[in-house]
Amino acid sequence: MQALAAMPTDVAAAVRVVLTDIDDTLTTDGRLPAEAYDALERLDRAGVQVVPITGRPAGWCDHIARMWPVRAVVGENGAFYYAYDRQARRMKTHYWTDAASRALSRRKLDAIRDRVLREVPGAAVASDQDYRVADLAIDFCEDVPPLPEAQIGRIVRIFEEAGARAKVSSIHVNGWFGEYDKLTMTRTLFEREFGVDTDRALDTTLFIGDSPNDEPMFAYFPISVGVANIQSQLHRLAHRPAYVAARHGGGGFVEMAERLLQARARRHTDA
Repeated sequence: MQALAAMPTDVAAAVRVVLTDIDDTLTTDGRLPAEAYDALERLDRAGVQVVPITGRPAGWCDHIARMWPVRAVVGENGAFYYAYDRQARRMKTHYWTDAASRALSRRKLDAIRDRVLREVPGAAVASDQDYRVADLAIDFCEDVPPLPEAQIGRIVRIFEEAGARAKVSSIHVNGWFGEYDKLTMTRTLFEREFGVDTDRALDTTLFIGDSPNDEPMFAYFPISVGVANIQSQLHRLAHRPAYVAARHGGGGFVEMAERLLQARARRHTDA
């Protein structure tokens, strides 16, 4: 990983779409700092489209798509995207599986939930679970005392032994049934809403994140950034971001936004 400051000006100036994780990437210590939200606004005003790519639930994503200065939201680690058409005042939605399949998966996830709570002391169902449509989120440090690595690994194995996929974020272990992740739904969003194959948008798209569930994005997008707290997750990552910010959480997002905006301003001045 290179320092974010080393990102070439021409690379930074070419970015038209920023894909961003939320927890511990836009947020800091569980809160969205004013400077991070302001960075979203500044990117939007500059014509850079922002798309949160998050493990957070459908209920949150509906709010984010409507209320934040973003183009769309991919939620629950790729289970769906929401894109709010502000002119038509209509939410466009796309789910990886239909409602019947999600209901069947929910019954299997409930059994996994019961086993995790029985076998992993200190683990808890995430407080945002009621707003989820496709996955199960197990809290290991957001609203509970942090669990040791061995316990987090045990949660992952319980999901996998039941045939589910499992990804570790900075706060939760998320599990689901279905062959999707953050990247697969991002590619679907680009094709259905942007009318672009992501393979043709690699030079104009940046991804920024902080944890193992972001790894498919780090592996695919050559312009990728980790906020500084990714350093604590490197032991879980086979694919690392190309660049790393000096600041943690939302401060790292602001650092990235300023790098892009400064590069765009410099290119305009030079022209």
